[in-house]
Amino acid sequence: MTIVGAYGDGLHHTFLDAAEAHPGRPAIEVGSESLSYGELRSRAQQVAHALVATGGLAKPRVGVLASRSAQMYAGILGALYAGGAVVPLNPGFPHDRTRQMLELAEAHALVADAAGLAALEPLLAAIERPLLVIADDAVRVNELSTRWPRHRFICASADQAGQADAATFAPRPASPDDLAYLFFTSGSTGTPKGVGVLHRNVVRFVQMSQERYRALGIGPEDRFSQFYDITFDSSMFDLFVGWSLGACLCGPTLPEWINPNKYIEKRALTVIDIVPSTGHMMDRSNGWRPGRFPLLRLARFGGEALSADLAARLALAAPNAAIDNVYGPTECTVDASYYRWDRERSPAEALHGVVPIGSAGPGVTLRVVDADLREVPVGGEGELLIAGPQVTPGYWKDAERTAKSFIRLPGSEQVHYRTGDLVRRAPEGAPIPYLGRMDYQIKIAGVRIELGEIEQAMRGASGSDEVVAVGWPLTTGGASGVVGFVARPKVEVAELRARLKEMLPGVMVPKELRVLERLPLNVNGKVDRKALLEALRGEVTA
Repeated sequence: MTIVGAYGDGLHHTFLDAAEAHPGRPAIEVGSESLSYGELRSRAQQVAHALVATGGLAKPRVGVLASRSAQMYAGILGALYAGGAVVPLNPGFPHDRTRQMLELAEAHALVADAAGLAALEPLLAAIERPLLVIADDAVRVNELSTRWPRHRFICASADQAGQADAATFAPRPASPDDLAYLFFTSGSTGTPKGVGVLHRNVVRFVQMSQERYRALGIGPEDRFSQFYDITFDSSMFDLFVGWSLGACLCGPTLPEWINPNKYIEKRALTVIDIVPSTGHMMDRSNGWRPGRFPLLRLARFGGEALSADLAARLALAAPNAAIDNVYGPTECTVDASYYRWDRERSPAEALHGVVPIGSAGPGVTLRVVDADLREVPVGGEGELLIAGPQVTPGYWKDAERTAKSFIRLPGSEQVHYRTGDLVRRAPEGAPIPYLGRMDYQIKIAGVRIELGEIEQAMRGASGSDEVVAVGWPLTTGGASGVVGFVARPKVEVAELRARLKEMLPGVMVPKELRVLERLPLNVNGKVDRKALLEALRGEVTA
């Protein structure tokens, strides 16, 4: 099998090539269900055939409302096979937020698993435009067809007439500039922010990953974790890099996710990819005792800053594994730089105990600039800019925001993405240290959060215009939660919290809400966020 493929016909060929090479090998394991590459290919063909035969759309955008199931993987691949783009959705998100994503994406169809079906009816009630819904439960499909006649429902596996056609369905080719994924991240205006990832962006990411990890011998015998939710762009490493190498992808069920350490052992995983916050949770109570994971060959940290202590502890727990710290925003397709942990050298390279973001991946350009977008000298601090084939075209249907964040520097034809991350320019050959965020955007458990979106919800729920959300307690990569401050709300705190839970994903709901008579102001008359944080720090040290 050729490890690095051209994949000129699109991202889905990273899977199809592996399915052609070894159709009988396991492609996924979820709970008690295991599907070979050939079986998963057939399931995906059923979804794709249903999309094409009934929708007749050339390049559909397909929502996948699912949570680690065979139907989820078939839906993702099926959307790509049909020449469409994947819009990943989480059944646990508030219904209104999911509705916003579907409407912003102008999604034509939706693939749902059991968890998705359980969350579906409020969406069907709110969306006027007819949707094609593909599920794998004939009974529920019949019920929903009766209740919601303006939408169309298909159980692809029960469509006997279409089975033969599905078996011979030829996946549609995709051009490099076709949309492959549409991710939605937190938006400062209260509306989710879309990032469209093209086939050429993610194919190059897959190739770059192969180039790095084939040197470790990663291949068909390996077993990858799928700990990330599909709404997190890092999940593309789990799925498409794992499949491109012929490996088996293992997704924990909710009960299994309660103890990921045990899951690693039970499933004999050899490759894991996690955010540092998850690592801290796994390491509690000596969870990462030395030598616990002898089968691990690669462990990747991403999504937020990594502490040197945590990296060192996993290196001891997984003595045969390469430990990578990877860095890259959604706008630059998962990985832009890498840092390989070395127990002898790395502690000295970890500035303030934080592992460097490392060096640019092949074909990636990293620049460190000042406020005037001029490159800083070696040793200087500034904003990190990224250029290269993995940089996406910009924000979905938001030309103004795109123009602010995707720029051309004087004398360069490359488009550079402004990350908003503060780093220090390193000498040639040395890794780049990470210093933190430059704005009020934070990360919680690797999930990027716009505090402005939380504040927008707080205003609507409290009836007060005087609100502030701050990340607290602070961590090396952002915060472990949010504290909300509101002046003179028109509702009680318990009611305010209940309203916010209906408006925001759980990770964005403030862990604590504090009512003030007035918000502190700085000398410019602006809300003094720093004063609020200092007050929180003072409570800890008091």
